[in-house]
Amino acid sequence: MRRLRLRYSAALVAALIGVAACGGGGGGAPAPDAAAAGPPQRGGELTVLEDVAFAGGWPTGLDPATSTTGGANVSQMSAIYGGLFRLAADDDGSNARVEPNQAESYELLDDGRTVQLKIRPGIAFSDGTPMDAEAVAFNFTRAVNSTCTCNPRWPLAENGITVVDPQTIRLTFTRPFAAVINSFPVSNTNWIVSPTALQQQGEEQFKITPVGAGPFTVVSNQLSSELVLERNPTYFKEGLPYLDKLTFQSIGGDQPAYQALLAGQAQAYEGLSTTPLLEAAQQQGRMTVTVQPPTSPYVIQLNTKDGPFVDPRAREAIYAATDFEAIAQGLFRGLYPVSQTFTGPGGLFHQEKVEGYQGHDVERAKQLVAELGGLTVNLGTLRAYVAQQVMTALQTQWQEAGITVTTETYELSTLVQQFNSNQWQAMLQTAGAWDPASGVGVAFRFSSTSPFSGVADPALDQMLNDAAATVDQAERARLYTEAGKYISDNAYAPFGLAFAAANLATEGVHGPGLTTKIPPIVVNAGILWDEVWRAAPQ
Repeated sequence: MRRLRLRYSAALVAALIGVAACGGGGGGAPAPDAAAAGPPQRGGELTVLEDVAFAGGWPTGLDPATSTTGGANVSQMSAIYGGLFRLAADDDGSNARVEPNQAESYELLDDGRTVQLKIRPGIAFSDGTPMDAEAVAFNFTRAVNSTCTCNPRWPLAENGITVVDPQTIRLTFTRPFAAVINSFPVSNTNWIVSPTALQQQGEEQFKITPVGAGPFTVVSNQLSSELVLERNPTYFKEGLPYLDKLTFQSIGGDQPAYQALLAGQAQAYEGLSTTPLLEAAQQQGRMTVTVQPPTSPYVIQLNTKDGPFVDPRAREAIYAATDFEAIAQGLFRGLYPVSQTFTGPGGLFHQEKVEGYQGHDVERAKQLVAELGGLTVNLGTLRAYVAQQVMTALQTQWQEAGITVTTETYELSTLVQQFNSNQWQAMLQTAGAWDPASGVGVAFRFSSTSPFSGVADPALDQMLNDAAATVDQAERARLYTEAGKYISDNAYAPFGLAFAAANLATEGVHGPGLTTKIPPIVVNAGILWDEVWRAAPQ
């Protein structure tokens, strides 16, 4: 076997990643650094609020292989399972990198067609079952065969998951896939369940009371309502987690969440997107406001497989009728930058402009609509503040160009159903990730094989596969630039605001990704819950 001379431990991960963007995402009250906050304190409880329209909904439970909303529930999954790898960054969001966590190291072989993972010795699930290579391989097999939106898009070879020794697993791919490590933190392959507990409980019960090897264990779980966790006394990191108890509480949006924090009913809120509330929180100064570096721009997905957008003139009309710059300034006062491609300023391989990008031209849009004999479009989006504000503005702009527009909003679970039915025309979604090859990345929205794509184009598939394959970061950047231009040239989907949510924390609460910046790996940042702590009241 031909071997790449690449061998990585936690200290050397940045060498592969190479390019890491920082900053972006608007202002915010500065997050206190560790020195200003003082040494972390052990003990105490924390209640975290999550919007029921996204991270606060887990209707099918928290088993990584059976959850249909796992990509939105990264916080809950990470708190219970920990993770083989994690995305970390300096406090200001710079130097973002994927680090081994429960994995000790990894090795890429055969030009990226093979990866070997070594699991840290001595880790056990909270039920006492060893977390060894057999357990991880069992989980990988369940994950790749699952229906979760966060299952891996691995080009896995037949019998491609093998156990090398008690601590080592080998993955074999049909083609090079050097981006595999960066894909772990947003995939259900990162969250390893106890095979013993799963067998004893059965899947129906396990999704309610899952067992992992993460920093916390489940006390109670009311689906899409309240998840109560307590410190895992057998957690493999000495002295962690700091908190005794961690509770995730669903709430009906930004406004009630903000009021609950002011009333002392909770101590943190993940994913604030309502601009007036964000500005109010910044001005009042009663809590830490951390706006994360944006990685996932909004995109207007057009279903080119059926309906009006089979005709490229209809797609070009949408491009010409859309003015995201006006929306960014008029609705959000420039808080969110506008992107012309699938990664925001906080992500890898970001580029601000795409050569030849088809911009706003209302007269051209009207001409195209006339050529088509009219254009009627149904536009959908997630039931969230920024998404709904943008959708309403788009409806107005498109109607000015002579397009007939109806709109719909969805909870996350029903949105997934809509995509799976293929009964949709246009969707305002986010597209992109910290690494474009991972999570809700470019292939998630544009690959022929993804159920969440409106595009079936073998040439684009090849570009994206080639970009995910190479370990050469400059070549990856070139290929993603090429793919962004190809999407624009074919008018597949106009990109928009590079939105990033904010996290709120009351006085005395500290932690990476909560009160410091970590680029979002999906929409919200990946908070490192084992390092979150509360100062004792004075």
